[in-house]
Amino acid sequence: MGITNWAGSQASSSVAVVDVERRSRARGVDAGDPSDLQSLRSIEEIVKSCRACNLCETRRNTVFGSGSATADWLLVGEAPGAEEDKQGLPFVGRAGQLLNNMLSSLGLDRGDAYIANVLKCRPPRNRDPMGEEVRKCEPYLHQQIGNIQPRIIIAMGRFAAQSLLKDTTPISRLRGQVHEYEKFGIPLIATYHPAYLLRSPLEKRKAWTDLVLARATLEKPGEGA
Repeated sequence: MGITNWAGSQASSSVAVVDVERRSRARGVDAGDPSDLQSLRSIEEIVKSCRACNLCETRRNTVFGSGSATADWLLVGEAPGAEEDKQGLPFVGRAGQLLNNMLSSLGLDRGDAYIANVLKCRPPRNRDPMGEEVRKCEPYLHQQIGNIQPRIIIAMGRFAAQSLLKDTTPISRLRGQVHEYEKFGIPLIATYHPAYLLRSPLEKRKAWTDLVLARATLEKPGEGA
C-alpha cells in the first residue's frame, strides 16, 4: 500500500469519540484553567462549556476529538470546519476522507489513531485561527496528549506544527524531519494539512514521505517507547 491508494474508495469518517479515562489525575480544575492533567472525559466536559474566547459565540458544537484513547498515533489538525462544527467530530469532510486514505496507506484504520485539533471551535467562515484563540485553546490539546501518551504525533498544517513546537518556522521547512514534543518527549512529525493537499495534489508525495518517516520513527528501537 502507498500513496496511490489515496485516490481510492472513501472510508466512513464518522467515528464516535472514545472518552476512556486513562492515567487520570483529575484535580478539579476550573473551566478557564485547564493546566492540571485530567481525564479525557473531564477535559471534554470543560471544553463543551468553554467561553475563553469569542469562538464560543459562533460555534454550533465543540469538536473535542475522536479515536482510541490508547492510540500510538496522534494526529493534530488546526481547527474544525463547517461539517465538523455541525457533527461535533474532527475531519469528517473531504479532508477527513483523504486523511482516512492516508491512514489506510499506512495500514491503519481511523479508529487506531486519535484525531484532534488545536482549536476546539470553528473560526467563522473557516478563517485562520488567531493567536489569542490558539493560546486560549491549546492547553486542552496538551492535556489530551498527556492523557493519551501517544508514541508519535503528526502535526498537520502550519498552526498545529507551530503551536506544538513553539516555532514560527514555515511548515515547508518544519516537515521532513523528526522533532520532539518537549512536554512529554514524544517524537513529532510535521506535514501538510489534508485540506491543503486537496488544493495542491502535487504535494501529496511530500506528505507521504512524512508519513513514512513517522512510521520508521515509530518502528525504530527505543523511539516512541
